[in-house]
Formats: sequence, structure tokens, C-alpha cells
Amino acid sequence: MPIINVNIMEGRPKEKIERVIADITKTITTTLEVPKENVRVIVTEIPKSHWGIAGESVEKRDASN
Repeated sequence: MPIINVNIMEGRPKEKIERVIADITKTITTTLEVPKENVRVIVTEIPKSHWGIAGESVEKRDASN
């Protein structure tokens, strides 16, 4: 049973996350030749305060722009 973990920054619409789940499932079923019922996709949204780029959080970077 393939289990795919996807980490993304918070803030995307639920429809986009649903699309990611569907597209990843389709790719895995095709590539690994497994039924879609066996594919698990876990999407974790990370708060911008917990996502760092170049030594500072995205939250801080956004605030300074």
C-alpha cells in the first residue's frame, strides 16, 4: 500500500488540495500499477511561522514585504 506524504505551506483552497490528492493518486496507480483503493495520500499544511527560508520564517518574510 503506497503512502505518500505531502507537506505544503498553509493557505491553499481546499479544492486545490483535493486536486493534489487526486493527481498524486492517479500518478501512483499508473506508475506502480496498484488500485487507487490502495493509495493513501497525507497532506500536511505547515503554518508560515513554521516554514523557514534563508534563516527566517515565511511569516516574517511576508510581513517585511
